[in-house]
Amino acid sequence: MIDPREQWLSVYERENATTLKVMRAYPLDKADFKPHPISGSAQQLMWTFAIEQSVLKGALDGTLTMPPKFPDQPATMAEVIAHWQKGTGEVAALMRAIPEAKLGSSITFFTGPGTLSQVPLMQVLWLMLLDSIHHRGQLSVYLRMVGGKVPSIYGPSHDEPWM
Repeated sequence: MIDPREQWLSVYERENATTLKVMRAYPLDKADFKPHPISGSAQQLMWTFAIEQSVLKGALDGTLTMPPKFPDQPATMAEVIAHWQKGTGEVAALMRAIPEAKLGSSITFFTGPGTLSQVPLMQVLWLMLLDSIHHRGQLSVYLRMVGGKVPSIYGPSHDEPWM
């Protein structure tokens, strides 16, 4: 039987390594790029990754409030990436240390527009990880649109072939 904590951590750490590759591939001079006027900029999209770490930390340590309170976005993409990296380390440490009983608990979380409900903690952790993967896909499209090289994500890419 696979331990839910170890399964989540394994996927979390593998996906974070891939996300870091995509973020580092993004040209720093294209931080303000938006593919559409209502889209967030590339830097704002990367900040989403960092904010998601804040939600994960709050969910794990019991400090998450609804709606969440987020820190202000740093001025540069380098600071955004550093903030995200710090957050991913903190989340992994919290996940390793959280008591088993708390992993089976529920927390208050969004379940629809304007709706909060009790949601199993593990479900929230998976939701936030999958949402981060979704936003990484968006960033890979931004990366291609600004002429960057898209690294391998789940297999070879045009810019990082495997053969």
